Amino acid sequence: MPNKPSEMEEEYYARLEFERRKKQEAEKQARIVEEEKNKLKELHYMACPKCGMKLIEIDYKGIAVDKCSVCEGVWLDAGELEAIARLEKGILDKWFRVFKR
Repeated sequence: MPNKPSEMEEEYYARLEFERRKKQEAEKQARIVEEEKNKLKELHYMACPKCGMKLIEIDYKGIAVDKCSVCEGVWLDAGELEAIARLEKGILDKWFRVFKR
């Protein structure tokens, strides 16, 4: 004679199945977000924010700054402004302080 599961057992296993599927869906969404982030990074990496053309890394007193190959705009990564300000004491140091947080 087979035992029929009680309502509590059915509810317990239904809850476990729900949590398993919920976890799978969250992992799937996280993978999708990560893939989209990587696609955008590949698309925009080393591209000029102004004109979209290729950025070239140039050396400015030991600091690698990015310069656009077309519009010749100069772009600084995080911390590069402060590094340049430390190198250029005096008037430039005062001017760069305006842009610090």
